[in-house]
Amino acid sequence: MKSSNNYNFLIADDHSVLRQGVSLIIKDLFLNAKIFQAGNFKDTFKILRETTIDLLILDVNFPDGNSLNILPEIKILQPATKVLMFSAYDENIYAMRYLNAGASGYLNKESTEEEMKHAINTMMLSGKFITPSVKDRILDSYISKKPINPLDLLSNREIEVARLLIKGYGNLEILELLKIKKTTVSTYKYRIFEKLQIDNLASLIELFNLYSEDKY
Repeated sequence: MKSSNNYNFLIADDHSVLRQGVSLIIKDLFLNAKIFQAGNFKDTFKILRETTIDLLILDVNFPDGNSLNILPEIKILQPATKVLMFSAYDENIYAMRYLNAGASGYLNKESTEEEMKHAINTMMLSGKFITPSVKDRILDSYISKKPINPLDLLSNREIEVARLLIKGYGNLEILELLKIKKTTVSTYKYRIFEKLQIDNLASLIELFNLYSEDKY
């Protein structure tokens, strides 16, 4: 059954076909929905400055940047606006990062139409939405006392070694900089990869991009 509430929606995504598809889903849910569309950050902020938006459905990446950097600005402009991240990226890796930055929900673009409808309805009713998978991750973190941010598993020395590895330093350079033994560098690298459950440098760089608050 369609809702007759007069909600304002903003779909911000650089793919026109996707925006049109999401618009149809919203129109199927809300009889009097007013839907705005934006394909870049400039148009997104223009609409947010001119119109009160009830729900912003926001992609992660745009040609002019990553949404993670603009979420705080969005919340300053319209603190009451609910933000649903709609991304092709794995929610188990990315969702918490965006939720912590100010988003109210996270949904993968591979979701079905019914899952999309459920997410939008839940956002409008309760103000937030996370999938059972993300809920389980939060619960597991609480029960196991393991941090949601995987970098918190690393010791200060392991963080130092990891940052140098990311910068491209080799074992010999790291041992000179940190005044440690060559075998110790290898041990640190093994521990870092084991704790983060990764097996290559590219994955280490990705985790630091996602979870590190400081630039390396």
